[in-house]
Amino acid sequence: MSHSIPKQGDPAHPYRTHTCGVLRLKHENQNVTLSGWVHRKRDHGQLIFIDLRDHFGITQIVFHFDRNRENFHIAQEVRVESVLTVKGMAMRRSDETVNPTLPTGEVEVWVEFVQVESAAQQVPFSIADEEKTNEELRLIWRFLDLRREHLHQNIVYRDKVIRYIRDYMHRRGFLEIQTPILANSSPEGARDFLVPSRLNPGTFYALPQAPQQFKQLLMVSGFDRYFQIAPCFRDEDARADRSPGEFYQLDLEMSFCTQEDVFDVVEGLFTDMTPAISEKKIQESPFPRFTYREVMDRYGSDKPDIRFDLEIQDVSDIFRECQLNIFAKTVQSGGAIKAIRFPGGVKESRSWYDGMEDFARSKGAKGLAYLLFRGDRIDGPIAKFLSDKEREGLIERLGVKTGDSVFFSAGKWSETCALMGEVRTRLGKHLDLLKGKENTLAFCWIVDFPMFEYNEEEKKIDFSHNPFSMPQGGLEALETKDPLDILAFQYDIVCNGIELSSGAIRNHRPDIMYKAFSIAGYSKEEVDAKFGHMIRAFSYGAPPHGGIAPGVDRIVMIYADENNLREITAFPKNQRAQDLCSGAPSAVSQRQLDELYIQLNLPKEE
Repeated sequence: MSHSIPKQGDPAHPYRTHTCGVLRLKHENQNVTLSGWVHRKRDHGQLIFIDLRDHFGITQIVFHFDRNRENFHIAQEVRVESVLTVKGMAMRRSDETVNPTLPTGEVEVWVEFVQVESAAQQVPFSIADEEKTNEELRLIWRFLDLRREHLHQNIVYRDKVIRYIRDYMHRRGFLEIQTPILANSSPEGARDFLVPSRLNPGTFYALPQAPQQFKQLLMVSGFDRYFQIAPCFRDEDARADRSPGEFYQLDLEMSFCTQEDVFDVVEGLFTDMTPAISEKKIQESPFPRFTYREVMDRYGSDKPDIRFDLEIQDVSDIFRECQLNIFAKTVQSGGAIKAIRFPGGVKESRSWYDGMEDFARSKGAKGLAYLLFRGDRIDGPIAKFLSDKEREGLIERLGVKTGDSVFFSAGKWSETCALMGEVRTRLGKHLDLLKGKENTLAFCWIVDFPMFEYNEEEKKIDFSHNPFSMPQGGLEALETKDPLDILAFQYDIVCNGIELSSGAIRNHRPDIMYKAFSIAGYSKEEVDAKFGHMIRAFSYGAPPHGGIAPGVDRIVMIYADENNLREITAFPKNQRAQDLCSGAPSAVSQRQLDELYIQLNLPKEE
């Protein structure tokens, strides 16, 4: 079960000569000592069978009434999940009682001595049967939940993944360096977790949202390649793929590197690790690359699931002179019309299409147009507005076949892409296009993100992704190009529709940094106030550098086939950022508050 087991066979050891997963026929007639938890118990009158479980497996132990009545009575009284130490002889099971589902199923231990190391109370849910249990109950009793086989093995598997990552990074010449947990507050990003300083009253540390600034300072310090399995802390709401409060990432940074160097390291990790730790297969290697513009056009998302081929098409040019005013005006005003072919869609009912329109409205759209291609005719709410030329153009562009239908959306490019991305995902599930691809890992890179975007609300230019990325074209691009046309050396790695990480080649020059921030409306004084220590470091010889930080929790979730990070985390928090097992967060004493010069100003109860 585990990758490492204790030393076996020491007869003087008080608790075990063997673990509960190791006994085989070769141990027949040997005296053994085992310790573990009572997994199951079966009383057959003159015989009591107990499945004894430890971290390594299960062994059946047998109590005979006629051999030792005192031991037999202890076995009668003991509850499941109590901890026992037993001594006895390993015996071959009869042919009819062999359990082929257990590695130890050909032997059993006839107990000659038993000691209850720790008696268990009645457990709140079954450990052995793993029936569905309320999640809150599982989190309250997490130390019991972790005894269950599936969750227990997920935590073992998490260690396997992290161990492989560490070994790989060291093989690639990276140094593991720990960065501070008590750090400075970040003016950007999510809310910080603040830690008051007793020795410096009125000041606060912040738990790092990421080691971003420290790892860049390490590059300035002359270290060539850094990595860390880094804990990160963000005071944000819970999501299925991120714990509220804390998560872990493979944080890495490289000096004198290009975007290609980063890709080489990360692709190498997943390419090497996948066959070593799983039965999964990588769909395509090298990983395909899409520009941000391309991936939005084709998939409607910058984190596409490319395991299925249902792609979005731009049909704006076909409808430039369309009689349907909303389509024609959209194109003429610079918007986009996107279409997606639904193979075999004609067979669906009218109510199903009404449901798709409702779905589009739930995503903020005004509606969702569609056409049904029946061969002899074309039906649908917009069919009467189309000319023969437009119909023929659609059939050719989309590869439409008799029996297919086509969905359309019109509007601003970004909004239309996003809606059709949602439609694509919904159609993919409806058509069961992922069937048979459960063990496929479809990695891809998204590159060439825009450096800036226009903030409609505030009527200003903002950073669109990461303000500390190097703009493509450097200072010259910032000084001569329309800001909305400037691309950045920013990239994401995506797997099966899940973003594993964003990364970038960093802006290591103060002059370029000041110019980039000025475009976004920041003065030199504001940049110095917020990021002065970084500017100072970059003013003393900073190498070109870049990196990325794939999320460890998300990596383990994908490889373990789990949809919720609480299934791959030992002590997770609930949706309200509470640790129900330990009771965190909790109130503290007035004395502790006084030491920190803190007064509470709690909201009034309604």
